[in-house]
Amino acid sequence: MKLLRCGAPGHERPCLLDANGTLRDLSAVVDDIAGNALSPEGLAGIAAISPASLPVVEGTPRIGPCVGAVPKFVCVGLNYADHAAESGMDVPPEPVLFFKATSAICGPNDDVRIPRGSRKSDWEVELGVVIGTHASYVDEAEAMDHVAGYCVVNDLSERAFQIERSGQWVKGKSADTFGPIGPWLVTKDEVPDPQNLAMWLEVDGHRYQNGSTKTMVYGVAYVVSYISQFMSLHPGDIISTGTPPGVGMGQNPPQFLREGQVMELGIAGLGVQYQRTVAWDGTDRAKD
Repeated sequence: MKLLRCGAPGHERPCLLDANGTLRDLSAVVDDIAGNALSPEGLAGIAAISPASLPVVEGTPRIGPCVGAVPKFVCVGLNYADHAAESGMDVPPEPVLFFKATSAICGPNDDVRIPRGSRKSDWEVELGVVIGTHASYVDEAEAMDHVAGYCVVNDLSERAFQIERSGQWVKGKSADTFGPIGPWLVTKDEVPDPQNLAMWLEVDGHRYQNGSTKTMVYGVAYVVSYISQFMSLHPGDIISTGTPPGVGMGQNPPQFLREGQVMELGIAGLGVQYQRTVAWDGTDRAKD
């Protein structure tokens, strides 16, 4: 299934994309694409309903983040050997973990705001893993039982904030709009091998990233198991699993985002995102 959320920021309603590409309203079935709706039982309940019996969503509503009320946004750094090389860093002996503030989450086609004082805002197409059931100290062999599905993530990063200003990476990863997710949550039954998905990203029509999840250092099952050794994972948590080479900081000379550009990015079977970059205008995005 392809599940999504449509509507104005803060007022999204749960939807389903049927086999014909028609949006169907799930509001009478689930409150949101979040929490218990992501459990095996919750997803089975949605799957048991004939899409044709659901109301059609008219018009072309905004597509919001594909998961609501995300508890944690956990990211894995340097998880592609070739990206680690372009970053001038060694492949880590264990997964590098950091957090992205959940306030960074936005819709897949929302404008991306370049934060105030930014000099080095950058792009990263990544496979997002959506947790469906509580996971704590799970073995790698059991890890996939806790996954609800997958989505596209743009792990936007301000490199000067992240690397040059000391402290932890989170402050370079968490500006408002620096976490577009979606367009869809694709349930894991439709993704037989998450380690064989083509992924790409373009800026103003130029393809910078053209990779595959097959070159991940630490695969999805390992990452879910690994993270669960240090913290409980809960339904709706998102794990962003790292990016292939081609980020702006790795170009010669480096290329960084500026106002008025367009990013397009996608992962095979998981949909495409489209974002315009705009200047930070001093408003609180949460109140938009």
